[in-house]
Formats: sequence, structure tokens, C-alpha cells
Amino acid sequence: MTGTITRVTIREVADAAGVSRQTVSNALVHPERVKEPTLEKVRRVIDELGYRPSKAAQTLRSQRTGAVGFELNATGSATKNAVSFPFVLALSERSRAHGSHMVTFGTPGNRPMLAGYEDMVRTQVVDAFILADTHLEDPRPAFLDAQGIPYAAFGRLWGRPELTSWADVDGAYGAATATEHCLATGYERVGFLGWPDGSAVGDDRRDGWERALVQAGLPPGPRATTIQDLSSARSVADGLLDAVGPGGAVVCASDLLALGAERAAVARGWQPGRDIGICGFDDSAIAEIAGLSSVSQPLHEIADHLLAVVHSRLVGSPPPTQGALFRPSLAIRSSTTAAPGPTPH
Repeated sequence: MTGTITRVTIREVADAAGVSRQTVSNALVHPERVKEPTLEKVRRVIDELGYRPSKAAQTLRSQRTGAVGFELNATGSATKNAVSFPFVLALSERSRAHGSHMVTFGTPGNRPMLAGYEDMVRTQVVDAFILADTHLEDPRPAFLDAQGIPYAAFGRLWGRPELTSWADVDGAYGAATATEHCLATGYERVGFLGWPDGSAVGDDRRDGWERALVQAGLPPGPRATTIQDLSSARSVADGLLDAVGPGGAVVCASDLLALGAERAAVARGWQPGRDIGICGFDDSAIAEIAGLSSVSQPLHEIADHLLAVVHSRLVGSPPPTQGALFRPSLAIRSSTTAAPGPTPH
């Protein structure tokens, strides 16, 4: 049998922290009003006691739901957007620390659509949104600005430099780090498998690969482009492997493209790591299962930043002065750990 659940009160939190009830309330709703040492102490006591504020009472006082909306799988299946699930998980894990909770919703199509946002705004289900899958001519920022709804974006708001409520991974830095790792491991040539030119995210990652080669005193290596599809990636990668040759490596714009390169290599009898180096981007489940080295995004740090921006906008603060660019790290696995061996036959 389950025991009786005892709710911890705000008075108990205040007494344990040695502060007033108003200070505890401010720590939950207006943390900018509380000095940092006191804020940390109150948050620590809240975690220790397991205090959960009454959402109903908060809503009546503020006319807010405490909910932040997030459009789920806006660009298709998890294999095509492998960061979606881990990012939603990071948002969900970090939202409590920001006095909020996540509400996901979905709309059909290969690009984010306004219909879902219009419905969420009309029914007042959420107070704010976190956007993902940002792209050139993205209609969502203009719509939300017109409605007076706060938002923050995972991904630069491409083509809108005046908009600063975003956080993104430094894709150029990540691809450059992967390229430098391949060169340092001993691979003679490093090619690039990316998306068709014009993809803002893909172009950024390609630029990092090119920059690393220039800094190493090497000419740009062979490169190829493909859509985010495994069959297409495998087919295109086959030709790229011919150009790179055994003893070389391929840095890819995503883990799905890297899996395509891995399958193309195995099909011709090349062992990833020994005969050809392969590095992906996103450090998704795809990379972990296939043993692919990959660029790992700091999703929890990004989630924390975006939730803080949203909370700040909800209490009337201006947008940040600039967007936040987070540097990724490299998860090294067997696809780039073995020194290149003799030319395979």
C-alpha cells in the first residue's frame, strides 16, 4: 500500500531556510528580486524538503499557467531529427528549477507550422514557447511578437540579427574539432558529407570543417551533399569514399549521414576506424549504437539558458543583449580511434 503523502508548506520551507514566506515566494516567482546566496539557500531547502508550490494558487494570483510550449518532432521522425527527444528531456528535467513545466504539441508537415501555436495561444494553455528547428524566413517569431507572447529559440534566428532570444550550439566549432581530431589521429585526408548548400545549420558546420583544414595548412578536401535520409546518404557517401580514399576520414553534418557513410564503408569491406575515419554530429543514439564518434551538444546548458530567458521575459525584463553560443564537445568512439592501417584490398 502507498503511504499518505504529506504536502510540505511554504511556511516550513521559510522556517528551514531562515527567511520569510515572501522571500520563498519571490525565489519561486521573481528570483531576480532575491540575492544570489539567499536564492541558492532557498532552492536547496526546496529540493531537500520536496516542496511543490500549488499550481492552482499560482495561476489564480498571476493568471499564468506556468507552462512553456514546445512543438514536438516538427521536422519528421526521430531518425531525421535525432536531437529532439534528448532536448525535450533536458527541458523537462530543468523546467522545475525555473518554476515551470513543459507542454508539448505536434503539427503535421516537414517544417514548423503556425497552426499549433495559434491554437495554444487561443486556448491560453501556455505562457510562453521554446522554438526549435529555426530556419530562414521562420514565421514564428513575428507571429509571437505580434501576440506579445514570450519565446526563446534553440537555434539562431537566421536572417533576423535583431532578435537575440536564442541559444545555439557552435556548429562551426564542433565540425572544426571533429576535423582536427581526425587529422591528429593520423587520417591523411578529411572529406565532408553535408546537406545541400543553403541550409544555415549545414553551411555553418561545413565552414568549420573548411576552417580546420585551412588552419592545418591543407587544401579543402572532397565534399558531397545529400538530404537527411539514410539511403541517400549511403549512396552519396559511396562516391565520397572513392574521393577520400582509404586512410582518410569523413566528417558529417549529422549522425544519420555518418551512419550512411559507415554502411557504405562496410559494404566495400572497409573497417571504420582502421581503414576510414567517420565522425558524426549530435552524439545521438544512432552514434552510440553504431560506435560512431560524434560532436556532442550541451543540451542541458542550452535548456537552462532558454528557460531562464523565457522566465525573464515573463516578468517584464527586456530581451538579452545577444544570443548565446555554446561550444560542443567530442564523443570519441571506435570509428576514429584506430590508427589508419594498410590499404584494404
